Amino acid sequence: MNINVVEILKECGALLEGHFLLSSGKHSNRYCQCAKLMQYPDKTEKVISIVAEKVKNLEIDVIVGPAMGGITAAYELGRQLGIRAIFTERENNVMTLRRGFEIKPGEKILIMEDVVTTGKSSVETANSLEKLGGTVVGIGCIVDRKASEIHLPLYSAAELEFETYDADNCPLCMGGSTPIKPGSRKF
Repeated sequence: MNINVVEILKECGALLEGHFLLSSGKHSNRYCQCAKLMQYPDKTEKVISIVAEKVKNLEIDVIVGPAMGGITAAYELGRQLGIRAIFTERENNVMTLRRGFEIKPGEKILIMEDVVTTGKSSVETANSLEKLGGTVVGIGCIVDRKASEIHLPLYSAAELEFETYDADNCPLCMGGSTPIKPGSRKF
């Protein structure tokens, strides 16, 4: 089955254009809001099936989705693979495992994100889980923005390169535009 992820994202209104302040502090003229995709379970299932196919032969004990964007993506991947899925969330602005979720020493973990840009949330989540004795075997995502320096295998449903700018050298700001901040991370 040939699945056109970009077309599905467009159908859902998930590919946005404008002036955005990214969690990294950089600015961009485009943004992928995967929550718009995940409001449609049938479309989400199709897109995440691409990641499921790529990771199905890995030895994974648990899938962990960083809140907010990774929760639904991790659940759907876990459902498709028949693997337990949990999530981390921010406590004092640090990704933490809460709500009675546990990682047993030696458990093999796949982190599942909606969008990976710089990889900051993924790396922060990996560090947190490894401190608990888990072994992160890779990162899955719906969209890889091709801007990360993650040193773990990355399994994406789609790769999208968007222009990004440093805040002090942003042509959108120089043109008089003010960025909006989508997403859940606070600065």
